Amino acid sequence: MHPVQKAASLGMGLLSGALATMLFRRMWKLAAGEDDSPDAEDLDRDLTEVLVAAAVQGALFGLIKAGVHRASAKTFRRRAIRSGARA
Repeated sequence: MHPVQKAASLGMGLLSGALATMLFRRMWKLAAGEDDSPDAEDLDRDLTEVLVAAAVQGALFGLIKAGVHRASAKTFRRRAIRSGARA
C-alpha cells in the first residue's frame, strides 16, 4: 500500500468512526428518547437494552467504515490506472 494511501485510509477511518458515532447518537435519541446510550457498566440499565445498543452501534460503525474504505480503495485504484501504475 502506498504511503499516501495509508495516510488517507487512516484519516478516512477516523472520519468514518466520528460519523458513525454521531449517527448512532441521533438514532438512539430518536428511538429511546434519551441523550445517552446505555453503557455496559451501567447496572441500572437492562441487559437487553445494553446489548441492543451495542449491536446497533457495531453494525452502523461496520457499515459506514466498509463504505468509506471501499470508496477510498476505488478512488486510489482509478487514480493508479489513470497514471499508468498498477493498482
